Amino acid sequence: MTSQLITADLVAIDLAAATKDVVIEALAERLAAAGRVTDGETFAADVRAREAQTPTGLPGQVGLPHAKSDAVLTPSLAVATVPGGVDFGGPDGPSTLVFLIAAPALGDNVHLQILAKLARKLMNAEFMASVRAATDGETLAALVNEAVTA
Repeated sequence: MTSQLITADLVAIDLAAATKDVVIEALAERLAAAGRVTDGETFAADVRAREAQTPTGLPGQVGLPHAKSDAVLTPSLAVATVPGGVDFGGPDGPSTLVFLIAAPALGDNVHLQILAKLARKLMNAEFMASVRAATDGETLAALVNEAVTA
């Protein structure tokens, strides 16, 4: 198992999705296929439950769903670009970029550390332009890994 927070197989470029549930499920499936969660459906349900408490849409058309879950084996981040946008309750409309944070239920609040680092980078116009311009999973994963490990 890799120690990287995100790898190319956890990136979905140009995901065609009509709802946030579809995006969450697609990314949860990628996490399960990569062996980072034991069960994609269980993790997706935990994310939906967290999302029901408070929307996770941020300025810049970014969705930042996240959850601590018993299904998570290792802290991970999955990303989707969604050209059509999906409603994560953001202040400026549908999210066209979605970062899904997966954190183990037990232990420290690693998801909050990831969230804090990522949130700072999301305010950086150059970083956001680079992420949005990425046309493949390798490039996008490298950009995000650099951002959250710096």
